[in-house]
Amino acid sequence: MSAAARRNSSKTGNGVKSESDPDKTRTVRRELSNECTHSEWDNIMESSSRDYKISRGSIKGTPGAPDDNIPTGFLGQCMENLLMDQEFWLISLDQHSGIEISIKEETLNLMYKGFLMQEGSFFGCCTANQMFDSSTSGSDLYLEKGDIALFEPPFLGSGWTVLSLADGDRGTKPKPALEPVIPFHEWFLKSCPESILVGGGKDTGGLPFQIAVGVCEATEEYDADGPDELSFQAGERIIILGLLVACCEWFLGKLEKTGDTGLVKTKLVKTTTSSCESSGIFLNDEDRQIVTLDQDKIKEETIALLKKICQSNVGTNYKLDLAKEIPRSDENKTHQTELNNLKQKVKHILSEGDKSQRNDVSSVTIKQQMKKQADNTEMSRETPRFSFCSELDSTSPDGHHALLSFLSSRDYQPEFLLLYSAYPEFLISLFDGQSDEEEIVVYLGIARELARKKHVSWAQSRICFLLGQLCAGRSKFSQARVYYEEALNVPKDCFTDMFLLSAIYSNLALIYLTQKNHERFFTFSERFSALLMAVPECLFGCEDPEVLKYVLKKAVLAKNQLAEARACFLQAKLHLKIKDGMSAIPFIERLLILADEVPVACDDTMSHVFLVLARLYSDQRLPRLAESCAKKASLQVGATMSYCLCSISLLLENASELYGVAIPTQIAPYLTRAAALVPPSKEPVLGHVQALCLSWLFHRHGMPDRAVHYMSTVLDHSGISSIGHADSTAALLWLAWLYICNKQPGTALEVLDTVLSSLPEHCTTQLEGVVYNMRAISYRHSGDIRQASESYRAAIEICEEFEDRRNWAIALANFGFMCLQIKAKRLAEEYLTQSVELFSELEDEGHELSFISVLLELGKHFVSQGNHEHGKTYYEWALLIAMFINHMDSQLQATCHLCQLYEEVCPDEAQCIIYNEHQLNLLQRIGDKSLEGEILDKISQLYLNLATEKANRAALDYTKQSLGIFIDLGRKRKEAHAWLKAGKIYHILQQTELVDLYVQVAQDMALSTGDTLFTLEMLEAAGDVFFNSSHDREKAICFYRDRALPIALKTSSVRSQLRLCNKLSELLLQLGQCSEAIEYAQTALDISTSLADHLNERVAFHRLATLYHCLGQFEMAEHHFLKALSLCPSPLQYDEEGLYYVRVYKTLGDIIFYDVKDPFDAAGYYHLALAAAMDLGNKRSQLELCTRLATIYHNFLMDRELSLFFYQRARAFANDLHIRRINLAPDYSFRTTAQYKSTITGAR
Repeated sequence: MSAAARRNSSKTGNGVKSESDPDKTRTVRRELSNECTHSEWDNIMESSSRDYKISRGSIKGTPGAPDDNIPTGFLGQCMENLLMDQEFWLISLDQHSGIEISIKEETLNLMYKGFLMQEGSFFGCCTANQMFDSSTSGSDLYLEKGDIALFEPPFLGSGWTVLSLADGDRGTKPKPALEPVIPFHEWFLKSCPESILVGGGKDTGGLPFQIAVGVCEATEEYDADGPDELSFQAGERIIILGLLVACCEWFLGKLEKTGDTGLVKTKLVKTTTSSCESSGIFLNDEDRQIVTLDQDKIKEETIALLKKICQSNVGTNYKLDLAKEIPRSDENKTHQTELNNLKQKVKHILSEGDKSQRNDVSSVTIKQQMKKQADNTEMSRETPRFSFCSELDSTSPDGHHALLSFLSSRDYQPEFLLLYSAYPEFLISLFDGQSDEEEIVVYLGIARELARKKHVSWAQSRICFLLGQLCAGRSKFSQARVYYEEALNVPKDCFTDMFLLSAIYSNLALIYLTQKNHERFFTFSERFSALLMAVPECLFGCEDPEVLKYVLKKAVLAKNQLAEARACFLQAKLHLKIKDGMSAIPFIERLLILADEVPVACDDTMSHVFLVLARLYSDQRLPRLAESCAKKASLQVGATMSYCLCSISLLLENASELYGVAIPTQIAPYLTRAAALVPPSKEPVLGHVQALCLSWLFHRHGMPDRAVHYMSTVLDHSGISSIGHADSTAALLWLAWLYICNKQPGTALEVLDTVLSSLPEHCTTQLEGVVYNMRAISYRHSGDIRQASESYRAAIEICEEFEDRRNWAIALANFGFMCLQIKAKRLAEEYLTQSVELFSELEDEGHELSFISVLLELGKHFVSQGNHEHGKTYYEWALLIAMFINHMDSQLQATCHLCQLYEEVCPDEAQCIIYNEHQLNLLQRIGDKSLEGEILDKISQLYLNLATEKANRAALDYTKQSLGIFIDLGRKRKEAHAWLKAGKIYHILQQTELVDLYVQVAQDMALSTGDTLFTLEMLEAAGDVFFNSSHDREKAICFYRDRALPIALKTSSVRSQLRLCNKLSELLLQLGQCSEAIEYAQTALDISTSLADHLNERVAFHRLATLYHCLGQFEMAEHHFLKALSLCPSPLQYDEEGLYYVRVYKTLGDIIFYDVKDPFDAAGYYHLALAAAMDLGNKRSQLELCTRLATIYHNFLMDRELSLFFYQRARAFANDLHIRRINLAPDYSFRTTAQYKSTITGAR
């Protein structure tokens, strides 16, 4: 399979998720698998779900699956919901964007055949005329091209075995020519019992149409065998009632000459110029709804829910202003005419709202009265009352007169319908004074005899049917069959009550099926099929779906798609009638696929079918499929505004489970579609809700300009005043808030001032406080702090008056935030603390998010002031509340603050790990894979810093988790770093067999990025793994010298060359390869000099001096040490620089004294070192140097006075340092560079 997102943008951030949650992928696969007819779909999706990758806005994969029973577009829409982020649905509102799925049919068919072969037997369609050897004593079996039969693959060298579905004959053949039937047909045929599946003959009709309507002509004479059949002469014209289905044995016809009605054999007629192919599967006056949906109720509830969530009590709750600083308004100089127009529109809406408010009460009362009257009328229609008198103790016929009179009508009466579909318990309830079934049977038996004697044939027929119902209810099927057959044969005239006839047919067919009388079952099933194709709502007398399977089997075997579509429609309708929604799903799915293949058959009802299927999916806990169905319903040609709102209702039901929000952005296309189907003047409430909801979604996803655009359209709706005064005022306040968020505080003030001026002057209301709070925010964003302060004070006073603690707390918090911005920190702290106190006293719900925001802001304030304990307390308080209300985003926000606190402000590795792991858990629940990978890497580093074996193993585990995520996201740079880090940890754990593998993969991944500088960085980092360790350090040379350095030279990366040369010279020095090290040290010196980098230049001189000393080139060593000293800053800035003087001069003294054998010059260097040590006040260094000088003056320069002087000073330092003895031997406590060299060599 290949799939592409048809997007204009190729950036990952524009609506395409940069990750695919494996759990969500598995959920989609599970939903699709549950709806497939074969287990192979599950296997295919299991493998394919891992193949999907998303990169730069495109989706690619190579799966395939039998899609015959999944209506077109479901898979693509499921993938859209899985792979696209929430912003995509808002960005794509003005585009035709989505995912298209294409399937490699050849590969798919091969896989499908493989699965069927494993199942042992399957249904196949012959691809050529062929003979099969008879497996019985009869003649050979002949199957024509297109015939469907049951095939069994060869077993242990035998040939293929075939079972003919037409007559049950069997045959064998080595290599039959066949193709498997589609998955739905395979599933359906296997679900049929053998008594339905096998038999019924083969369709031999010669009609040119699959389904015909109009007038046909009889080809020969026919005498009816019963009142249900029609007699006619050859050449007579017969009007087709309903549909004439070519593959059915009978159809319902009406003789044009006489008007008689009855069943006609299909093979006895031919088409005329007045007959034609039917393009539809529904009858003219048939209810095309599979099940009734209360669209008006759903519409009302959906609009109310959207208003409740999106309006967010904007007219009663104060808004919290969390702006970090007073923004510089981007508002353009709005022309005064535009502002005046805006004010006029707002005033008009408010004035019209006042007028409509006066009429609200009376209109509501009238609507309630009308609804009550309508309900009463409907109730009286639904429950017909029958007054029957049952006098069993009387033999007088008068006692049954009412019953016979009621049932004697030849034609159908609406009251009969409940009788035809009634259970025995309901029949008993119709007879006054009787509750015993046996008595009712006796009563009806007497009535039957009276009807026979009086020749009231239609009453006798219906009474026999009722007796059959009672007997069937008690499982007396033979007796019931007798009554049903009598009911069918008693009438002398032709049937006009087709509901009675269909009820008789369906019950007789079911009884014959139960009694395994296959021939009679096929006979009555054929007759029942004719009525199903002709009589609207004839399923009332049918309660068992098995009866309908024969109809569908005939259509499948005859490849009559229109008949199959109608049979699926009737099957689904019957299953829903008997409350078996799960069983109805496959038939509805097949109906939708057939509707795609024969689009004119049922175009106008597809929206309803998709909605029903969406409801069934939702009931079966398949929310993603339900959402896909709902979307398809809204996009159909025949979709109405009500259907779109029904789709929204279904989406909202599953929104929390799928997306963790009350209103996902997926509803945006539905709302737009619904609003486009009706003009705003006709449905002002819908226009208002659309603007409100879309603006809310755009606002929530950080697109304030588009939010303003959609909400401002409310001002232009002519019918906006009819939505009510409260709603119109709330809409204006919401518009003002959007203007503030869009950095248009001046425009917001115009709206707010107009609303404020419309409020009563001498009667303070809470709405006035809401307006004042929002005005204060607008003034603050405009930079007018004085006006903002006055408005905040007015809002606070109104809260105090009404004791509205929630809004009071928000107003105080807003005042505190403003004080923070103007650096009035003590005042801000006071207001924010008061706000926290008020919030903490609230007992109702709904304030928690505002409370959390205030706690976090106050915590940040205390941390910035150095009061870390208070800050930590407020952060933890916010986290506890967020956990209590289970709000993921707030928990994440508070946890991030705590992580930062313990990482940067008050370093505590243990606490930092704890909160980072909690943050990781939250990100896993939210599904933010990108940030999850970053946090995993961070936790890994925290454990690595602990430097224990257990911590290192934990770090390795977290690194591997982050590596898996980076691989899934296709983030190659992060992936390369993770591979290398895992290799580094394995090196620390001394699992050397894995180190080279991970380091090599890291290099390969770096190379795959095509970024030479990144490759250089990774090669150097790979060398650092060994360079910074205590074992296998020589492995770093390969990475530095052979791989990284040539790239650095090629790319002219001077800084990288400098670092690599420094590391190589140091490493080679440590390994005793001094001659080679000099080359790199000299290169480092040259680069440092060219860059005027004095620190690195000094380091290079020092390293060269050390190398020359190791090689015995003492004069070169002295020269480079002195050059290194000359580059030291003057005056000295740090103690460490003075210590450097001490060490270098001491080293020079050692070289001159022990290697050059010049004690006089050596004494000079020791004096310089001593002077530097004295500046530092370093007693131990002074002790060592005084000892050296005393030794030189005593043993070599023979100056007793100076020797004694330095000895006494050394003795004094020794006393201070609690050292008892001083040894003046020349070689005591001394190491030359040559000794250092030998130490390195020994270490190797």
